[in-house]
Amino acid sequence: MDAPPKPWPTGLAEQCEPLVRRVLAPNASPYTYTGTQTYLVGAGQDVAVIDPGPAGGGVAGHADTNGSGHVEAILAAVGEARIAAILCTHTHRDHSPAAAVLKARTGAPIIGCAPLSMDDDGPRADAAFDPDYSPDRVLEDGERLGGSDWTIEAVATPGHTSNHLCYGLVESGALFTGDHVMAWSTSVVSPPDGDMSAYMASLQKLYDREDRVLYPAHGPAIDKPRQLVRGMLGHRRQREAQILRLLGDRPQAITDMVPVMYKGLDPRLTGAAGRSVLAHLIDLRHQGRVASEGELWSIPA
Repeated sequence: MDAPPKPWPTGLAEQCEPLVRRVLAPNASPYTYTGTQTYLVGAGQDVAVIDPGPAGGGVAGHADTNGSGHVEAILAAVGEARIAAILCTHTHRDHSPAAAVLKARTGAPIIGCAPLSMDDDGPRADAAFDPDYSPDRVLEDGERLGGSDWTIEAVATPGHTSNHLCYGLVESGALFTGDHVMAWSTSVVSPPDGDMSAYMASLQKLYDREDRVLYPAHGPAIDKPRQLVRGMLGHRRQREAQILRLLGDRPQAITDMVPVMYKGLDPRLTGAAGRSVLAHLIDLRHQGRVASEGELWSIPA
């Protein structure tokens, strides 16, 4: 999906529904679409902040033209309300670093996903893990957190990262999906932390739910959740079948498969596509359906 024409509503508080507003961070990139969307939940005396975003621009190697601007925009949107909780869906650094800044400014606790710090050997330099993320409380699957007029339930959705959580808003049937489900792009699943088997299981978990609307961290809201998730499950199964067909012809390296599988792909995303192919291959190897030797992958004899 192409990005909408500018100007984008960067820094503005947009009303999504009575209990939900969003504020767009200034960190647009080929991986983040128009930027990370921070959600404010609650219309009363206290609010929850979901995915506070980057502390700076959020993209490695890019000058930050509005470093503290996003935190200031969040605080302006919060106004006189109290921030009761700062929640992160996961700890890629386009999602979680501003949590520490918000906590320092407001005293609000950081609650939600577990910490995870590791070297990312993939191409997503803009999505390296946040090594400084330090939650005051980790939410388990199904655990709830409440405010003056809102209740949030944690939904464990590992796959994109092992610590990924979605958050359900009990009062309205909305689900905040982070990077797990997006309408503009499929999620990158990058080993070693990204796990395709876990990702598929998490997609099935969302398909089995009855959420009214999905609010991803990047891109537009999704008002037909089960239809989109069904399509995502089918898309991943098609990729798996495509890999098996290619390897049925001859042993191949990932660099051989990506140009065939992703025709017309933005060259800047070639590395990320290769990581997702690798995630599929690892899953297929666990199933005994493919084998590897060096960089070559093949169908076992």
